[in-house]
Amino acid sequence: MGGTFSASLATDGPNDMIRNLLICGLLAGVVGSGLAIAFAEVVGEPAVDKAITLERSRAGLGATKQDPPMVSRGLQQAVGLPVATLLYGSAVGGLFALAFAFVYGRVGRVSPAGTAMWLAAAAFVVVFLVPFLKYSSNPPGVGLPGTIGLRSALYATMVAISLLAAVGAVRIRHLVAMRIASARATTVAIASYVAIVVIAGLVLPTVQEVPPDFPATTLWEFRRSAVGMQLILWTGIGITFAILAQRVMARSGARAPGAAAGN
Repeated sequence: MGGTFSASLATDGPNDMIRNLLICGLLAGVVGSGLAIAFAEVVGEPAVDKAITLERSRAGLGATKQDPPMVSRGLQQAVGLPVATLLYGSAVGGLFALAFAFVYGRVGRVSPAGTAMWLAAAAFVVVFLVPFLKYSSNPPGVGLPGTIGLRSALYATMVAISLLAAVGAVRIRHLVAMRIASARATTVAIASYVAIVVIAGLVLPTVQEVPPDFPATTLWEFRRSAVGMQLILWTGIGITFAILAQRVMARSGARAPGAAAGN
């Protein structure tokens, strides 16, 4: 990257800072998604293959000649997964940069790199892990086709609640920190987030469509790979963005928009 990258991210004002952070976020998203793709190829795809084989055997299709699918399994592996993951990672990286601009300077006195790392950890929990604990992903062949819309809507609802609860927790911490110690304010904010998502998890309906005789090992391997892929993605985004943002902000001598606002 060197001087070319640093020169392209020269900062003259708040708008330039946002642009620079977005560039950092997009690059971080590409790096994180690349690592996630590699993980999926090694760990995730074998679990998917097992689930597809099981699905075919359950339907009695093992020895029956079938019309070829519109998109072959090989094409899905070679093109579909990488392209979808790269697009998703880039979008997430851009949103991550905006979230960084919002929280930097608002939650404790932490360096840009430190803020990026804890924000990536928080994003993994808020955006993925909490909704996943309520509505875990299932292997191919598990779930009724008629409930796809309902399951997608419920999952999106849980994601939205988790995100809103996290934003609210950040605001609560800022307000409480004016009156009590910073560490206690953080505890109050975390407790408020946990309370909201636990209540939401209890109120929202449960979806259980895994057949009783579905191999527990295959289910565990699939869900483990789903968690691992997201963990790799967010780790890659956090580390890459931390390195880039620290360099950009150190060279510019500027503070992030959130820090400049002060609240």
